[in-house]
Amino acid sequence: MFQSFTETARPEQGPPRLARLRRAMAEAGLVGFLVPRADAHQGEYVAPCDDRLAWLTGFTGSAGLCVVLNDVASVFVDGRYRVQVSGQIDTGHFTPVDWPETRPGPWLARHLPGGGAVGFDPWLWTPGQIDEIEAALPEGVRLVPSDNLVDAVWHDRPAPPRGPIQPWPETLAGATHAEKRAQLAESLRASGARAAVITLTDSLAWLLNIRGADIPRNPVPQGFAILHDTGRVALFTDPAKLDTRARAHLGDEVTSAAPEAFGPALDSLDGPVQLDRKSVPVWVVQRLAAAGVAHTWAEDPCILPKAQKTVAEIDATRAAHLRDGAAVCEFLAWFDAQPAGTLTEIDVVTKLEQCRAATGRLLDISFDTIAGSGPNGALPHYRVTEASNRTLRAGDLLVLDSGGQYLDGTTDITRTLPVGTPGDAERTAFTRVLQGMIAISRLRFPEGLAGRDLDALARYHLWLDDCDYGHGTGHGVGVYSCVHEGPQRLSRLSEVPLAPGMILSNEPGYYREGAFGIRIENLIVVREASPVTGGDGATQIDFETVTFAPIDRRLIRSDLLSAPERAWLDGYHAACRDKIGPLLSAPARVWLQRQTAPL
Repeated sequence: MFQSFTETARPEQGPPRLARLRRAMAEAGLVGFLVPRADAHQGEYVAPCDDRLAWLTGFTGSAGLCVVLNDVASVFVDGRYRVQVSGQIDTGHFTPVDWPETRPGPWLARHLPGGGAVGFDPWLWTPGQIDEIEAALPEGVRLVPSDNLVDAVWHDRPAPPRGPIQPWPETLAGATHAEKRAQLAESLRASGARAAVITLTDSLAWLLNIRGADIPRNPVPQGFAILHDTGRVALFTDPAKLDTRARAHLGDEVTSAAPEAFGPALDSLDGPVQLDRKSVPVWVVQRLAAAGVAHTWAEDPCILPKAQKTVAEIDATRAAHLRDGAAVCEFLAWFDAQPAGTLTEIDVVTKLEQCRAATGRLLDISFDTIAGSGPNGALPHYRVTEASNRTLRAGDLLVLDSGGQYLDGTTDITRTLPVGTPGDAERTAFTRVLQGMIAISRLRFPEGLAGRDLDALARYHLWLDDCDYGHGTGHGVGVYSCVHEGPQRLSRLSEVPLAPGMILSNEPGYYREGAFGIRIENLIVVREASPVTGGDGATQIDFETVTFAPIDRRLIRSDLLSAPERAWLDGYHAACRDKIGPLLSAPARVWLQRQTAPL
């Protein structure tokens, strides 16, 4: 099994650790310390040694921040985690705060009327993040770079990861790393920059056509890189990660050195050096300034080229999703044959992973499977543990969000399943969520629009019933890379224009606290739409769905669907039969035929 079900943090561990941190703050002359859910690479997922927020507070969500003062410690979380956080932290010592409704800067201003120095680790914060906090601080309250005080009191902190770096085939990438380096070097020269610093792990993996094993569920290597305007790259990572094959793959134009050499290499650069203020650590900016090396602000040069997949990457993604869809169908057929009251959430997770493993191609799961039944389904990012494991009961809904990592693709699919006969409220809410998913799936729109322009379409039918969900409608997805990949998103916050080749999730949902949750998710690829006869001839964009597994018809109120919506669903189910059916066992094929019958 890739997934474990042990508790990684417990609420009672937090208070003594908080006391140790406050003693360290006093010794350092600080009135506060900032503890983000981040590492030096600003990725969403972190290695165990960097999971400081969970170690200190018990909160295990993928985004958050703890602001520790002498008399209060507040854990800032967004809408995905507001129910979860209260069950994971000791609320007698830590206070949940809604983020972004309340931001750290104004919060600090209110809680430090007497002023003082608040420490932060400059490796874990970006200039943009620090600037936003500082802009809200009154005179007398200041942020100061500091050694990481959590690390100082975390006596059994795990060692940094040393996962091997492996080449990723050029046949899947669609371009050599020499071609990628040359393309980005040309853009550097055009901007007048002499070099760019790359700190995002998935950017590093994309640029050099490598993959790693440093971050759970994400096949990326930790490291830093300096891309020069000549196309040469200096890579800084643990030398133990690079074997002979990896070094041969990198070639003569990519040098490698230990992370300790990164600082001296920055000192020796000729400016201007291009930095991304949204991802580069403050430490890098400080180091360049101390060495007198000029810098400019620009987006990580890998971001957009990485997001717009090559033809080879999209072909590979399609193949991975067919294999994964067949595994999901095998699971669904098995699930339907189990009597109500006989399965637990752990049983579900275990069986689904076994179905994926049976393909013979599974390298990892792409995130810990979310299998939330009944009230647990109302936690969008629920992770079952031995302590929380629940038996599925008649009348429950099960939110099952899962994915696989294959050499040729990263998958992410959510299906909501009824246990026994679903109730009318659940069926109505499910159909409203389905209408939103279909709206995005059928959409065509002018080029240049961003996720913020589309997000409301997925919510429209929910809004009619005074319902909504507290997360974005979709995130970017990599190809045998991070399951959450920027910069593209379907979100009211996303201003990045959607462009052909981008892969997104399409996953509206609904969550009724203490009762049930619903989410339906397919992955979609942005493409140029076919012309419409009689139209104006403007370039338009639409989506290709690449996820294939049936949507449970028992939860659908067909009377709420329009004729075009019913036609889309029937067409989608016909595609599931055609594409997945030949890959299934005989019993699962019979099940699929039944489940994909027209409405």
